[in-house]
Amino acid sequence: MPSGNWTALVSAVLLSIVSLAAPRVEAAGFPERAITIVVPFPAGSTSDTIPRLVAPVMSKSLGVPVIIENRGGANGSIGAARVASSVADGYTLLLATTGVLAINQWIYEKPAYHPESDFAPISNAASTPNVIVVHPSVKAGTLKELVSLAKAEPGTLTFASAGDGSTSHLCGETLKALEGVDIVHIPYQGPARAIQDVLAGRVSMICDNLSNVVQQVQGGTLKPIVVTASAPSQQLPDVPTSAQAGEPDLLAGIWYGFVAPAATPRDVIEILNKAIVEALRDPSVSNHLEALGLTVIADQPDHFGAFIASESARMEAIVKRAKARIAN
Repeated sequence: MPSGNWTALVSAVLLSIVSLAAPRVEAAGFPERAITIVVPFPAGSTSDTIPRLVAPVMSKSLGVPVIIENRGGANGSIGAARVASSVADGYTLLLATTGVLAINQWIYEKPAYHPESDFAPISNAASTPNVIVVHPSVKAGTLKELVSLAKAEPGTLTFASAGDGSTSHLCGETLKALEGVDIVHIPYQGPARAIQDVLAGRVSMICDNLSNVVQQVQGGTLKPIVVTASAPSQQLPDVPTSAQAGEPDLLAGIWYGFVAPAATPRDVIEILNKAIVEALRDPSVSNHLEALGLTVIADQPDHFGAFIASESARMEAIVKRAKARIAN
């Protein structure tokens, strides 16, 4: 072989080896500076609580600061779009919810991002079912009684939600569609104000995350009707599931997971997954989350990716059935 060709061949092989090794070189030094977790909702929500509990444990294991940045708006779309357009180096992550990864693309006429192509899954952190709760003045203690009341007085009952496209919104719309009842939707900007108005009796009911209402239910200030899940709740074992209440298709809940920009190197994703999973399983974190009504999941990237795809398909059908749409 001529020396020129031999030199070219050797150079090509060396370049190939360097190219293949590049992600590992990056991961070998990762992380070298602070990591930011963007929460696409205001402070004080469960979406905010999870990363704030996880961050100190992650910081200790990784040896760098882990910072929380709240970037709320548009049902999580603003914060999600900010992370989707970030440098894919593992230093900017997103705490994403059901709405962010499985609902927004079907709700908005012009989505600000595309979940499956814009993000790399890291780990599904935790989940919680929704619970239909009513103000104590509402004369219904079961789902059957609530439906009967709604049919007897169409347009009188109201249901609050955390906003258009939220799981609390779609849960209420699913109940309306399945039972053929007329209940008026009252959207809010987040669950806190919505729950406050149900507690005050200004709105009849809400179908919100168990973690957001469990303390009020246990304290007797809100009356539980049904846990919108297939399995009983450990925190509210006496409240019937959807199937037990006679409506097995009334399923709603929320999950919270960590994702990174799509092109983040796999080795970096694995380092982040290990740190996040260890943090979620740390008793200081898991005990706190379980007390809030959350079930810790802490799975692997591939499993979380498959779950996002299946949930997205499921929520597409629910959004279409509810005829929920947001112009933007």
